[in-house]
Amino acid sequence: MLYAFGQMPPKAANQIQKFNFAELRNFARSTLVISHNDTINRSMMNAAVAHQLQQRYQQQQKQQQQQQQRLLHHYHQRCGLQFKKELLRPRVQSTKLSVRGIQTEAMSVSMFYSMYAYLSHIPRLHALGIAIFAYVVYYLIQVVKRPIIACSEGPFKKYLIRKMPTLENKYWPTFWCVESRAQTVLASLLRSQSLPRVNYRREILSLKDGGEVALDWMEEGCDESAPCVLILPGLTGESQAEYIKCLVFAAQQAGMRVVVFNNRGLGGIELKTPRLYCAANCEDLCEVVQHVRRTLPAHCKLGATGISMGGLILGNYLARKSDEARINLSAAKIISVPWDVHKGSDSIEKPVINNLLGRHLAGSLCRTLRNHLEVYRDIYQDSDIDIQRILRCKTIKEFDQLFTAKQFGYAHVNDYYADATLHNKLDHISVPLLCLSAADDPFQPLDAIPIKAANQCTHVAIIITARGGHIGFLEGWWPSTKDQYMCRLFTEYFTKALFDEDGEFERTANKMHEHFLAKRTVELGSDANVPPAVLLVDKPVEQLEHKVKLM
Repeated sequence: MLYAFGQMPPKAANQIQKFNFAELRNFARSTLVISHNDTINRSMMNAAVAHQLQQRYQQQQKQQQQQQQRLLHHYHQRCGLQFKKELLRPRVQSTKLSVRGIQTEAMSVSMFYSMYAYLSHIPRLHALGIAIFAYVVYYLIQVVKRPIIACSEGPFKKYLIRKMPTLENKYWPTFWCVESRAQTVLASLLRSQSLPRVNYRREILSLKDGGEVALDWMEEGCDESAPCVLILPGLTGESQAEYIKCLVFAAQQAGMRVVVFNNRGLGGIELKTPRLYCAANCEDLCEVVQHVRRTLPAHCKLGATGISMGGLILGNYLARKSDEARINLSAAKIISVPWDVHKGSDSIEKPVINNLLGRHLAGSLCRTLRNHLEVYRDIYQDSDIDIQRILRCKTIKEFDQLFTAKQFGYAHVNDYYADATLHNKLDHISVPLLCLSAADDPFQPLDAIPIKAANQCTHVAIIITARGGHIGFLEGWWPSTKDQYMCRLFTEYFTKALFDEDGEFERTANKMHEHFLAKRTVELGSDANVPPAVLLVDKPVEQLEHKVKLM
């Protein structure tokens, strides 16, 4: 009663104070009844809510049981016929094994359901975290690796390991761009957007047959005694190509002068003769190297680097003109070269993305030919070369079959590819040659890289990274065009080889040549009946001195 009195408003409490004893007693009784009824009503409401919650819980349990039954039914439908036969098959002598098999199968079903139930009810944030963790593990185990150095155990390999720290470190490709085709395309886009146009000093070199090529010189900020690097672009590349500018700026920062060799008909040069260029012919390069060597001071060292098809031309020059190359060049480097042209051609035609890249390059070849259509229109009018059909080519091999092979006098495109391929000519190279290739290069499969031949060669070292694509080699969270793996390896090698302040590279090269001559002597001694002139040419390479047929 006192509790009820205390909970009343002030006005009601004043009126109750005027009651006599009988009225006050009746009021108290009615208050207690009302309070008791209110308590009962609240208890009933709570019980009703609890009952509803219990019904909802039981309903959810029933739904989960039905879902389990459906999953088990589905599981038994897929692989249950054999399972049921195994259960119903009478086994007299192996009752314990049967029971054990049933228990194992039941445990596997339970584990399958538990995994399915967990994955189907996992929160999205947890799923994202698991995916990121799995990708990080994959990146650290399968992507980030130390490059392979394929080289014989000798002076060259020891020098590279001692003087080039990049080879001892792991290559960390861009975390969000590790796929080979993505590296290839993204590297081209980033370099083309971020690298400015290079202001070269152009020199037009007239060749012996009347043709002309353009030599673009970059000598700003270089001393008179600075060494020079000759750069050969790729299939349809020229001096303003994004991967060429990347190497040019890297060489300039290292204090080296650069000259870019633009093939016939490229770089805005008018075509003076019907002949273009091909990967198997190095006659133009011979004249260019001799001219650059005469132009430079006698004390300046000369190096050369070729990218993609430019690497094929340079490699064939080093193999076929071995003695001449050793006189003119101190060091050489090739990047993303298609070692076996047959396998490279097959790889670039694989669907779908590789084929798209191949079509892009074939279109570039057709545009190069279209730019000089006036030269070919009258010359090939009555020949078996159909210019209009060539301009509709969709693949590089089709273009080479209809135009390049015929122009350079090959009976078939396979003969041209066999003459251009480089993987079987490494033994003829006598200039220290560093090669950079990616194991996932879409233009060249891993099994085509001559690792075994390089391990037995005195002058060739092939650096193979796990990732990198074709002329990609991006690294870092956001790839920087200033310091990339390809450019860093380029500057490290040529800075040590061409400046050679302590003379160690020259001494190493002399030791390498001694091993090269000793190896040749052993080969001559093992086959004394064969004339030495024949042994200078490798058996698989029967067309090293192929006569070019100009049409």
